[in-house]
Amino acid sequence: MTLVAFDFDGTLSDSEMTVLLGRRYDVAEQMEAITARAMNDELGYAESLRQRAALLEALPNDDAQAAFDEVRLRPGAADLISELNEAGVTTAVFTGGFQRGVEAALEREGVTVDAIVSNRLPVADDALTGEVEGPLVEGTKDDALESHATELDIDVADTVAVGDGANDLPMLEVAGLAVGFDPKPAVAPACDETVTAMAELRELLDARGVL
Repeated sequence: MTLVAFDFDGTLSDSEMTVLLGRRYDVAEQMEAITARAMNDELGYAESLRQRAALLEALPNDDAQAAFDEVRLRPGAADLISELNEAGVTTAVFTGGFQRGVEAALEREGVTVDAIVSNRLPVADDALTGEVEGPLVEGTKDDALESHATELDIDVADTVAVGDGANDLPMLEVAGLAVGFDPKPAVAPACDETVTAMAELRELLDARGVL
């Protein structure tokens, strides 16, 4: 196993970016309701993302950045990423969340990953437009995983995918090892293994010879 792809919100991070943004605009409860429906596969992910982004129309960019700066990695996540990097394993983050939040969280912990595939909230006149753009609005994480593996000449059977929600299902279904991180009920059946903490994930990857 030479490529480990992580989901971000709910997996590497216990922050939910859209909720943090929503708190800056008093729409957090509406955000949470939409997110819950999407993660339980009750609402299409692209539609849910567009609905959440629309609630943020006209949010000042400074407030958006302040929300992104609140994003944190889970305890142990930075150490695991560092250990994977040191072991020569390619690390990637595939998220329907937003690049600015992922980058802020990684930078805070002083760690890097080899690739981030994520979405963006466009800004105009120093405020969010209410739109969302990026490869994982309509695109799916299996395509991202397979494309990244092909670029690196890695067999998809030699990849690990780690995720928790319905939009992670495509990459969990094609990865050589599918790991659910406290997965939602609709996601658990697609997982080869499940964990609930980064320490458990590290032990699993060590036992599987990834580290």
